[in-house]
Amino acid sequence: MIQFENLSKGFWIRRQYQPVIRNLNLTLPSGKSMALLGGNGAGKSTLLELIAGTMAPDRGRIISDGTISWPVGFGGSFHRDLTGAQNTRFLARVYGVDTEELADFVQDFAEIGKHFYMPIRTYSSGMRSRLTFGISMGIHFDTYLVDEVTAVGDQRFRRKSQLLFRDRMQRSSAILVNHNLNELRAFCDSALVLHEGRLRYFEDLDEAIKHHEQLLA
Repeated sequence: MIQFENLSKGFWIRRQYQPVIRNLNLTLPSGKSMALLGGNGAGKSTLLELIAGTMAPDRGRIISDGTISWPVGFGGSFHRDLTGAQNTRFLARVYGVDTEELADFVQDFAEIGKHFYMPIRTYSSGMRSRLTFGISMGIHFDTYLVDEVTAVGDQRFRRKSQLLFRDRMQRSSAILVNHNLNELRAFCDSALVLHEGRLRYFEDLDEAIKHHEQLLA
């Protein structure tokens, strides 16, 4: 369960306050894989960071009765001057999992070779995404926040990522951002639509997609 209470967030742009989330009050159910739909600039990544706690709201709060991952694909949880291996072991200690077991899992999954022992600042965006996805999937969370990363890499790696993610969804919830509607249909059973600072929950994914497309039109 994730609950939003009077949540608001915006940014100052050219001396004008631009709201992204407007006084949101909503409770998200547990055990659901939810697509997060919204136009470009609607605030989807901002909402994920608010849920993860990597960004503070202007007002209100978010309450959860379970553990929540960082936004997969967002590098803010990682120290750029530490290696992939060092970041992996650090996060293992933070979340209370076996350090070597997680390091072995991530090194095998991410397939970045010797770069695993090199500073993250030397990584390409694709390697960072492989690392963050691998670490998050190697740690059990009640809710995973995922932003496009199942599309990283070649077809074989994407298929491997999707199979791993599908396995995790057998026992966890998720909020996914993905512009590929076919992938959303493959992984999600409900949806959230973010538009002009308002967030609406849909039990039916196809109904949400239809509503989202009407808003874009």
